[in-house]
Formats: sequence, C-alpha cells, structure tokens
Amino acid sequence: MKYLLALFMITLYGFSLKAQTNIVERLKLKTDTSHFFQYTLHDFVYNNRACKIVLPKKAAKGNPWIWRARFWGHEPQTDTVLLSKGYHLVYCDVVELFGNAEAVSIWNAFYSLMQKGGLAKKVVLEGMSRGGLYVYNWASENPKKVACIYADAPVLDIRSWPGGLGKGPGSAAEWEACKKAWSLNSDEDVKNFKGNPLDNIEKILRGKYPMLHVCGDADEVVPMSENTDLFEAKIRAQGGNITVIRKPGVGHHPHSLADPAPIVKFIEQNYKY
Repeated sequence: MKYLLALFMITLYGFSLKAQTNIVERLKLKTDTSHFFQYTLHDFVYNNRACKIVLPKKAAKGNPWIWRARFWGHEPQTDTVLLSKGYHLVYCDVVELFGNAEAVSIWNAFYSLMQKGGLAKKVVLEGMSRGGLYVYNWASENPKKVACIYADAPVLDIRSWPGGLGKGPGSAAEWEACKKAWSLNSDEDVKNFKGNPLDNIEKILRGKYPMLHVCGDADEVVPMSENTDLFEAKIRAQGGNITVIRKPGVGHHPHSLADPAPIVKFIEQNYKY
C-alpha cells in the first residue's frame, strides 16, 4: 500500500512539473531573453521569421493566448492586462506580405508550433491597423481556431490603404510592396482583387466568433467609411457578432483605449477555448 501511494505521489509530482513547464522549455526553443514590462520576453527565429513569446507569471487555466499581428509594443495596455491575467502573448512577423496566402501559410506553421507548446486551441487575434488584413485573412482560413478578434482601426481593403484609391492618402511605397505581395500587375488586377477581409465575409462568419473594432471616427489614414463601416454592415446583415467602439473626433492615432477595460472585458467574456 505504501509503495502504491509513493508511486502515485511521484507520478502526480511528475505531472505537476510537466504542467509547470513553460512553452519555451517545452519546445526547446533557442531564444534571446529580455523583458516586456515586468514579463519575460523570448525572441526567436522560426521558419526564417522573427517571432516573440511573452510568458505570464502564472498561466491561466487552459493556457489562453493573444496573437498580435503587427506593431509590437505599440499601445500595449490591453496586452499587459491580459498577461497579468495569465494569457500568453505571441508575435510572428509577416509584415511585407499584407495578409496574402504566404502570410497565412507562415501563420499556419506558427500556430502549429504554439499547439505543440501547449497553448489553447483557440486564440485571440489582435489586428492593429494593417494587422486587420493579417488576422481576418488567417481567420477566414482557420475559422475554428479563433476565440475572438480585437481589431483596432483595421485595414480591411487594400485599395483604401495602402492604395489610397478612396478618401485616404494611402502610402505609395507600401502600395508598391502590397501589389507585389499579391501579384497585382495592372489596374485591372487591382479592380478585380478579392483578397480583402471585406470580400470574405462568408468565410469569416463560419467561425461564429465575436469581433470588436475600436476606431477613431475621424480616421483619415484608414477611413471608417471604407473599412469598418462597410465591414460592420456586411457582418450584421448576415447575422454576425460585431461590436464597434467609435472614438469621436479621433484620427488613426492613438490606437486602443487609454483604459483598456472594455477591450479586456470583451476578450475575457468571449474566450471559449
């Protein structure tokens, strides 16, 4: 009896140690270690891509995580609150690909790596500005892997930004890079382009996940009338779940909210991992 009890305790202790092993240790990643505020940040390269993982001091049940698409460290208040609540924070750089098929493929591989590391099967996607292209295009191909989406002044049509073919000024250099990423070689290609989140509403809605957009209603860089307003109308018309927080008189910056409580509440209420 004592032998069986001792064996049970050793086994239990072993499981406990395994549960305490963090994702970096579990994956045996070679990283450069620093800090993201008071949390441990691991920088590493995976598939020739710069990647990051920030560890919470104590992981929440189920190992929830938030995946920032772009602009690492900018307006980090939502990220730091979620870290304090036990969420992991990750990043995989696909900046020059503007949400194209290659970007989705790279993210698919990174997601698989996070699964091997023990993170939850569903992730919170955080798309800031052009990050909207990345999160929604990945989500449209992976609807069952998304818990919810928080998009902040998101780009949802490349013709609006960086194209500048509507009300906004666009960005000439970024537009050339974007056309190259999507193999848009003529004005006709641009006109017929269907790779935007705005073009893939039905695919996005397959996941039945809730969406939150935080936008300045005076945004001149990524005008709401060409992006979130159109997106919201299409989502609602098909019965989707979207909330839009409009910041009166605010432009493209600053992103997020000074008090991120509404964003954090949205994520916590809708994280079904």
